[in-house]
Amino acid sequence: MPEGLTQRARSFVRAHGVKVDVRPVEEHRQWWLERHVPAEVIDRMAAYEEQWGGLVLPPSPRYDGGPRYLEADSPEGSASDGWRFEAGVQRTAVPYSFMIGPSGEFGIHAGKWVPLHATVAGWVESLALTHHVSGCAQQIVKVTGDEVDGIVLDGYKPVREVQGMADTWWRSADSLVAIYSGEAEALSFPRIRTALIYSGLDDWGLRGSVEDSDD
Repeated sequence: MPEGLTQRARSFVRAHGVKVDVRPVEEHRQWWLERHVPAEVIDRMAAYEEQWGGLVLPPSPRYDGGPRYLEADSPEGSASDGWRFEAGVQRTAVPYSFMIGPSGEFGIHAGKWVPLHATVAGWVESLALTHHVSGCAQQIVKVTGDEVDGIVLDGYKPVREVQGMADTWWRSADSLVAIYSGEAEALSFPRIRTALIYSGLDDWGLRGSVEDSDD
């Protein structure tokens, strides 16, 4: 079980996650070193793969489902801009790659780097929360484009465990709002910005097994 997850996310991974075999990073270390990839970047890739490598999870409601499975590959970058590496192959032919950023962020790259969550755990937490709340909400409303700016978040608090950056979750007394801005930023296409509003939630629907101290 990967570290740093809430009880809700751990239960999600246990119930719905599958592990597949992936190529060990160490098999390619010398090849990458010969192409001037710093050793510390390869170390980060190895650590990522040790914790997350081969994990298959249910699809995200955005990003055409997200990575098919998690696997470190294809480091790119520079000392000035920082180094990223591939987080896992796409499920479909989307115009971007899923990447891990210089500080461990999970995001997408399409000529422009856009971090979605501050950590891989944040991405997994968002998947777990989506799965949880989709089965609890009395109503789910999808909002796109400029209408996303009309969502009033007064009285909402950020859902901290998702560690949102371009993508964020917000909680009120009876609803959750997920706002997905990553594709819109990466592709410079504001019309595809999307929010999902889950309403009619009781305390279990709002939090699952995550206590107040966790969020």
